[in-house]
Amino acid sequence: MTKNQAVLLVSLGIDNFGSGLFLPLALVYATRVVGLPVGVAGTIIAVGTAAGLLAPPVVGRLADRFGPRALVITAQFLQAAGAAAYLAADSGALVFAAAVLLAAGQQTFYSSLFGLVADVAGPGAKDRPFAVVGMVRSACFGLGGLVVGGILTGAGPAGYRIAVASDAVSFIVAAVLLTLFLKVPHVHHEAGVADGKVLRDRPYLALIVVSVLFVVPVDFFLVGVPVYVLEVLRGPTWLPGAVLALLSVVTSIGGTFALRATRRLTRMTAMVYGTGLYAAWAVLSVGAVLVPSNWQPVYLLAVTLVIGAASLVLGPRANALAEAAAPRAARGRYLAAYQYASTAAGVLAPLVVALFSTTSWLPWFIVAAGAVVAMVGLCFLRSRLPQHAVTGRELDTAAA
Repeated sequence: MTKNQAVLLVSLGIDNFGSGLFLPLALVYATRVVGLPVGVAGTIIAVGTAAGLLAPPVVGRLADRFGPRALVITAQFLQAAGAAAYLAADSGALVFAAAVLLAAGQQTFYSSLFGLVADVAGPGAKDRPFAVVGMVRSACFGLGGLVVGGILTGAGPAGYRIAVASDAVSFIVAAVLLTLFLKVPHVHHEAGVADGKVLRDRPYLALIVVSVLFVVPVDFFLVGVPVYVLEVLRGPTWLPGAVLALLSVVTSIGGTFALRATRRLTRMTAMVYGTGLYAAWAVLSVGAVLVPSNWQPVYLLAVTLVIGAASLVLGPRANALAEAAAPRAARGRYLAAYQYASTAAGVLAPLVVALFSTTSWLPWFIVAAGAVVAMVGLCFLRSRLPQHAVTGRELDTAAA
């Protein structure tokens, strides 16, 4: 491991530890500490978060011009400012400002992070670097969640402020580490006539749409499984937390193992199989209604291993495909556009979860059907995206 790689992983670990401390508590903080009604707080944070969606197009152009490192550092400071604004908030207006800053920082971060990881990784396929980054981020985010549980138990209401302050500090520390110790030269590529025209690149646009369909299961898992367990199955209150924790553990330790186990597959073939596992997870999950209640916890924990395997096989390769398929001169703009796949999935997943109010099976059917459509879409794109990106056999950055 090079010095740059070590610095990046440490910085991302600190960043995600802080995020685990506070991000899941933003709405609760606005209600219990600031004192806003739940409906008002939810609306303000949602609108503020939506405002952050304006960032990626600007971030993409800046990343192509100045390099992703500068944008990731800027994102850290924006998120620190957002957390600090939450800490100072005593009204809806300040909560809105905090939500905007935090969302703008997050969108800036994710729009430039994978470009930075690719730069630090150097020549060749980026599947393994993305897998390692995913493992570190998942482990540290989960650790932050465990720590904040202890803080809230021992410190009471003051624990919320401790969590927010710690989050702000974590972003600043991460930014300082990247500023002082990460040295990655930015290579500026001359743009061709068609470079940077993401909206004219139909195969890449299709990849973004298909990616929405295979990202939805992950977001649906996070927000939908607790609803399914508690409201539909009437399961024990500890089970949602146990299921989420199990997925965190699996994705924290299994990334590189999954790549080795599937190394004989091309990148696109592995992604098709991973998407198929998402469909299988949805079908198996809806089957929990047929399992005796005493066995449902064991059954759902076992089924969680299926979505864990899907995430390990698909996640790093999806990011690597998006990075490899982008023209070098416009990589920042392409990866920023690709970020909208995750954003759209985050919007769609709660809407699908809401359908549990009508029936226990329809949300699962939609998730499974979307995954099957994504499998077909990936097979369709196999011959339309750059072949080095599809196969995962990038020889060097020039070939990418």
